[in-house]
Amino acid sequence: MYTDGASRGNPGPGGYGTILMWKGHTKELAAGYRLTTNNRMELMAVIAGLEALKKDGLTITIYSDSQYVVKAVEQGWLKNWIATDFKGGKKNKDLWTWYYELAKKNNIRFSWVKGHANNPYNNRCDALATAAADGKDLLVDEEFEKNTSG
Repeated sequence: MYTDGASRGNPGPGGYGTILMWKGHTKELAAGYRLTTNNRMELMAVIAGLEALKKDGLTITIYSDSQYVVKAVEQGWLKNWIATDFKGGKKNKDLWTWYYELAKKNNIRFSWVKGHANNPYNNRCDALATAAADGKDLLVDEEFEKNTSG
């Protein structure tokens, strides 16, 4: 699975792009949101990919150019955030909790890839994410907007 998120402003309109690959088949996913952040879209790209899976018990490598997402999982930050209920104002609790529940169904590892480089799948995810962010009829990132409205 390849994933990428984008935000036009941070916060601003955002989107994600995901490419699922399985036995020679590919499936592209993308969606845009009217107000969100880059980190939320990076994480939504992963969540959308996991939500789209039709089987559990898979071994999955998720390629992401987000140090935030990759390090949170691979370096154990997320386990600590969960254990302390996101103490200290850690952001995106709603999405991290959603990811955490989905991740229990499969054997997942993350691999960081350099963004905007020569990786065609990462570049395609970036194109999907930015097109979604620039699209019409954007979705509402309800949790983000609820917590940022004054």
